[in-house]
Amino acid sequence: MIEFKYQCSECSREYNITADIMVCPECSKMQEPDKPLLGILEVVFDGHFHHQPKMSDLLPVEAEYFPKIPVGGTPLWTPANIADELGFPNLYIKDDTHNLTGSLKDRASYLVAAFAKREGIREIVMASTGNAASSMAGVGAAAGLNITIFLPESAPRAKMVQSLQYGANVVLVAGNYDRAFDLSLEFSRKSKNVLSRNTAYNPLTIEGKKTVSLEIYQTLKRSPDFVFVPTGDGVILGGVYKGFRDLQKMGFVDKIPTIVAVQAEGSNAIAKAFKDGGFTEIDAHTVADSISVGIPRNGYYALKQLKQYNGKCVTVSDEEILIAQKELSSKAGLFTEPAAAASYAGFLNMRAEIPNDAIVVLLATGNGLKDIDSAIKGVEFPKKTITSLDEL
Repeated sequence: MIEFKYQCSECSREYNITADIMVCPECSKMQEPDKPLLGILEVVFDGHFHHQPKMSDLLPVEAEYFPKIPVGGTPLWTPANIADELGFPNLYIKDDTHNLTGSLKDRASYLVAAFAKREGIREIVMASTGNAASSMAGVGAAAGLNITIFLPESAPRAKMVQSLQYGANVVLVAGNYDRAFDLSLEFSRKSKNVLSRNTAYNPLTIEGKKTVSLEIYQTLKRSPDFVFVPTGDGVILGGVYKGFRDLQKMGFVDKIPTIVAVQAEGSNAIAKAFKDGGFTEIDAHTVADSISVGIPRNGYYALKQLKQYNGKCVTVSDEEILIAQKELSSKAGLFTEPAAAASYAGFLNMRAEIPNDAIVVLLATGNGLKDIDSAIKGVEFPKKTITSLDEL
């Protein structure tokens, strides 16, 4: 028998998993404005498995509550041309562009939707730069839930269109993601029977994303040596760590990989804190909108994991991100959005420090069609039309 609970990542207090608790009630009393969240909760479990656990066994919601949609089980494959060219035969891409709405965020939305169904909650609210919004909208549509999304006005139109197609109630915010986050929290606190899916604030967002690590292990039958993670608010990073930590707790792996947080130079709050020791709000601006965050809400938690498990941070320029996006497309046939390409840009930046026989995994977190305006910057359109082949 396995029992799941919440445990505060700072004070270690434990709480039952209920819809009315999101962050540690005690630690969150010390929350400062314009700082990452205090009192981030983790899902922990006690007990032993008497069989090889299935993925659903490692999540705190029973399988029957999940909507019947294809989330997870995404391919882990080697981009042969790139691996050969760079001399890294064990280079892999964990390709979460294959998820239902085209991004890794579906893993969190899937678990949150299942929890809402179990608890009899009909509406979910959240803030997003775009991917989490379209993800929750799509997964919520399949689960029969009402979804309200607070989007910054700068969000890519393709992601907004996705959310609207799925039937979500989209509220445009005059301001950035951090303003949208605050407004969505205020909305959820003032509304009855509404569940917040805000990243980091809802512990299930970290827990859902840990499944990407479980799948990497299932394919490789071991821990990789390095995992490169596009990083904005730090929740995917936290989820990757959580997955490998759970695997280590159960005795399936004997080490945590070296996890590399890849940040854009214009949105590098976690990398700065990793170097300087403290968080200061930044004016985030980057072509990689999905990792553009001024206040990384999961910052303290992410920083703790990076330091405890000898992780690394690397920053890349927008130019490097767009070059990496084009290379993934033209050499591997994988069209990612800029934030997803950041993992490859980070690897290119660090590859001289990595043994050539290392097992390296790049997280591809979102499909390129989600942000055509950015992709246009990396291509050149034909300049003329023709009427016959003689004109070629």
